[in-house]
Amino acid sequence: MIHFNQLPKFQKEYKKLLRRFPSLRSDLVDLEDIIISLPTGNGKNFTILHSSEDLKIVKTRMVCKTLRERSIRLIYAYHSNLITFVYIEIYYKGDKESEDRERITEYIKDVKENTGE
Repeated sequence: MIHFNQLPKFQKEYKKLLRRFPSLRSDLVDLEDIIISLPTGNGKNFTILHSSEDLKIVKTRMVCKTLRERSIRLIYAYHSNLITFVYIEIYYKGDKESEDRERITEYIKDVKENTGE
């Protein structure tokens, strides 16, 4: 069974962006369809930021129908051993230049502490 989870900070960012970009809800569903079949994506719209045996952190350029472009960035974790995806961060490229590396590092650290890696 495939699971999609969201960090609390992600939920806050998502709700804020949803007010500006109404298509975001369906855009996220479309993205989920893609990453279910290709967990780390395929092509230039996906970049692996971290890779270990059971954990991949991926940054994707998500299509936003409201914007008619790929200006929404989404960072997610793929836990291959659990078949689970965790949304870490979402942002509009016009508001923010790049991902929150500190949040990603903190997430990886928390995963290692909780799994004993």
